[in-house]
Amino acid sequence: MKYKTLAVFLLSVSSVFSAEDIGVEAKPIEGAEVIFDGSREMLDSKWTYWEGPRFASSLPIKWKIVEDPVDEGTVLMTDDPVAAGGKYGTADVVTKKKFTDFRLHIEFLITNKGGNSGVYLQNRFEIQVLDGDKTKHGMAAVINEKAAPYETYNGLRKWNAYDMVFRAARFEDGKMVKKPQVTIYFNGVKIHQEVTINKVWGGPNSGIDGGNDNGKGITDQAGGIKLQCEGHDVRYRNIWIKELEIGDGGTDF
Repeated sequence: MKYKTLAVFLLSVSSVFSAEDIGVEAKPIEGAEVIFDGSREMLDSKWTYWEGPRFASSLPIKWKIVEDPVDEGTVLMTDDPVAAGGKYGTADVVTKKKFTDFRLHIEFLITNKGGNSGVYLQNRFEIQVLDGDKTKHGMAAVINEKAAPYETYNGLRKWNAYDMVFRAARFEDGKMVKKPQVTIYFNGVKIHQEVTINKVWGGPNSGIDGGNDNGKGITDQAGGIKLQCEGHDVRYRNIWIKELEIGDGGTDF
């Protein structure tokens, strides 16, 4: 698949993203940090469990490193028995490093119909990974905020890619003055442009601040990139991130 050259115009950042920077098998951009390369070593060094209210597992991380079902190499499989039955928050994994504004690339593959997981920005805001659902709670949705065109999904047992620019909430004197915002490409197609995120959905078991004022009590605290475990076979690979300084600018790219 070919993509047009993309440009990011941020208040404090000026970066040009080329065709190779988005979509499946995209290479890390200059200045990006690889946070998962398919190895157990990197999983253990850069990730841990999120010990939320109903955390039920224990270190070391029980998720498995398995053979890539499509290409060469190894990938991460969301496999922890405590999450069986859709018990998110019991065995979710999160980066040890916390982030504010960033550009994120992540690839996922869903093995079976109805497969469910999720990519959390700042361990708060879920970008849905859910086969078969076209709603605001479905595939590639900014969860409960904005649905994505389902036809951009490559389907079961194929690799898919999210490319995102995220700007965290802004605060003055301890009060939020600007809500979080995200722009997302899904398999090379722009599906969300500068979408405002209004709250942490799913309650305290979903992510940090989820129990504050019904999710609206977002705090001025950085958070990690989290991957949700819901007892389904979902695979992840090629995860990299670049920290940005967006200032008061938008997230379009």
